[in-house]
Amino acid sequence: MIITYFGKQFFKISQGDLTVAFNPISKDSKFFNSGKFGSDIALVTTNHPDYNGIAQLSHGEREPFVISGPGDYEVKEIFVKGSMSESEIAGKKFINTIYSLAIDGINIVFLGALSNADISKEAREAINEPDVLFIPVGGKDMLDPKSAAKLAASLEPKLIIPMDYDKDSLKIFLKEAGDENKKPEDKLTLKRKDLEGKEGEVVILEAN
Repeated sequence: MIITYFGKQFFKISQGDLTVAFNPISKDSKFFNSGKFGSDIALVTTNHPDYNGIAQLSHGEREPFVISGPGDYEVKEIFVKGSMSESEIAGKKFINTIYSLAIDGINIVFLGALSNADISKEAREAINEPDVLFIPVGGKDMLDPKSAAKLAASLEPKLIIPMDYDKDSLKIFLKEAGDENKKPEDKLTLKRKDLEGKEGEVVILEAN
């Protein structure tokens, strides 16, 4: 599995012929970048231009199957569980979907534009022992770095990937997580065996 980051909460996970994208940035967002590729599955947590740029994920004949809300889904033998939570962006409330799925035997939890660390019992049950946790740490409209570090620790993932951060919020998050000397990586290549013995290790990905 290869995880690539394009800024905000836009990630690509590639595994063999399968490509899964999370929260692509729309052309209507001031954070838009030209990351464009064909995706099989697109997961959108929040219907906001920073996260719903589905047009970025079609290439040639490849059109993604779009999942954009709570529910249970199965696409290309990948089971996806979407649990409802909330987001508040610029004073406006949005539904935010927390996604749980497994790719190549690795349990992934993607928290999206979560603004409240007090997530529901249903969402916590769906999250259930994540191997890799994607968590927003930038504050403002989202979890602040301290709340994010506390929530991440409570979910007990093996790896934590911060997203939607700036330099200052990332620094605070790393201090809270006890991982201050982390250096950013261009992308992350991950196999199931790489997770053995890891507990809450932070991986910083640099936006491409």
